[in-house]
Amino acid sequence: MGNNSVCTIASWLKQASTVLAQVTGEAEVEAKYCLSHVLQCNYSYLYSHAAQPLTAEQRQQLDVILQQRQSGTPLAYVLKQWHFWDFELAVSPATLIPRADTEILVEQALQLSLPADAKVLDLGTGTGAIALALAKERPGWQVIGVDLQPEAVACATTNKAALQLTNCHFLQSNWYAAVRARQFELIVSNPPYIEPNDEHLQQGDVRFEPKTALVAAEHGLADIEQIIAGSVQQLQPGGWLLLEHGYQQAGAVRERLEDAGFNQIQSKKDYGGQWRISFGQRTL
Repeated sequence: MGNNSVCTIASWLKQASTVLAQVTGEAEVEAKYCLSHVLQCNYSYLYSHAAQPLTAEQRQQLDVILQQRQSGTPLAYVLKQWHFWDFELAVSPATLIPRADTEILVEQALQLSLPADAKVLDLGTGTGAIALALAKERPGWQVIGVDLQPEAVACATTNKAALQLTNCHFLQSNWYAAVRARQFELIVSNPPYIEPNDEHLQQGDVRFEPKTALVAAEHGLADIEQIIAGSVQQLQPGGWLLLEHGYQQAGAVRERLEDAGFNQIQSKKDYGGQWRISFGQRTL
C-alpha cells in the first residue's frame, strides 16, 4: 500500500483487510494482528486510537508483512510468533502453527482430578504450546515435552524461557524413547493425524507446515495407535491419555482406547463443533 497520503490506524485496517481477503478467510482478524504486532499494542488500542496516523517506518514494516502474506506464507511464519491460550509463542517453519482448537485439550486436562505434583508428558510438543499452557496453569505439575525434531525442541525451549516457567522442560525424542524409565499421571498429544492424500494438505496455511507434524499412515491413525500402545506402560494406574485427532476419527480413536484397556472414554468437540479430542483413563 502506497506511502504518499496520511494513513491512520482505521484506514490501514480497512485497506489491509481488502488485500488479505485474497489469501485468507480471516482478513480482518489478520489485519488487526499485523497492526497490533507492529505497534506493540492490544486490539482495544486500535479502536481507541483509530485516527492515529502511522509513521513511514510502521507503514514500511506493514507493507513487507502484507507482501509476504500475499505470497501465501502463513502469517504466523511471517511474524515468527502466534497466540495460544493467553500468551504469545515463537513459531518457526519447523513447527505447526498453534491453533485455538487445541485449547480444548488443555481445558480438558485442567478439569481432571490429578495430584498437585502430577507428572505430565506432551508428545510431539512442537512450539511447546500444550506443555507450556499446562505448566503455566498448574505450577506444581512437572511437565516434559518431547519432539523428534531438534528445531522444534529449540523453539519450545525459547518459549519456555520467554514465559519464565521452571516446571517444564523439553527433550528430543521419538515418542517415548527418551522417557522409557518414567511414568506419568497424564499424557497429552496433538500428533500427526491427516491422511497422506487428504486434499486439505494442498490448501491454506497447511501447505507451508512441516508434513512430518501433519501426516500419518493407516488413514491418519498410525501415530495415534503407537501413542496409545506405548501409553499403557508409561501411565500410572489411573492416569489419563488425551489425544487430539481429525474430525472424522473420534469413533476410531475411542475404539482403540477401549481395545487398549482404557475406561472413562469420551470425545469432545472443538469451538467449531467438530469432534476434536478423545481421552480415557488407564484402568486402576
